[in-house]
Amino acid sequence: MEEKKTETTNKNVKKANLLDHHSIKHILDESVSDIVTSRGYKEDVRLSNLKLIMGTVIIVVALVAQFYNKKFPENRDFLIGCIALYVVLNAVLQLILYTKEKNAILFTYPPEGSFTSTGLVVSSKLPRFSDQYTLTIDSADPKSISAGKSVQLTKSVTQWFTKDGVLVEGLFWKDVEALIKDYAEEEPKKKK
Repeated sequence: MEEKKTETTNKNVKKANLLDHHSIKHILDESVSDIVTSRGYKEDVRLSNLKLIMGTVIIVVALVAQFYNKKFPENRDFLIGCIALYVVLNAVLQLILYTKEKNAILFTYPPEGSFTSTGLVVSSKLPRFSDQYTLTIDSADPKSISAGKSVQLTKSVTQWFTKDGVLVEGLFWKDVEALIKDYAEEEPKKKK
């Protein structure tokens, strides 16, 4: 019986390679997404869907250019058009990534029953050769009246991982929930 308990707890353990900062950041980002969505914020996947649709269109353009009925000298103008369209669509996709997504790991809708009209943008940074993980929570629409001020948490990842690379979820959960609570308290107060 005890053997089964340790088996199930080992399956839920999040372990990272401490020498790989991408592995550490991935586990922390995944945990942040779980924590934020467990607080009643539903994920907004519209930007992800837009990126998928644009990527599909880009692939279709490339496939049409590759398998067009005519051979090369005859389809020269068509190929030039496909190449130009491919370049333009890729540039638009990169512009979307650069301007909208940035370091964001999660976009959310406002929680149900709340008076705010904006969701959250949760972003994170873990610079190379650094142990300082920065988590930022912003409003999805910073120009909105109900937008809260940006809040940020910067801590060493050594605070949340054991020597073996196991994430101590309780400590991390507590820090992220405190940051969410700080953001909720920063939202503009109603005038009396």
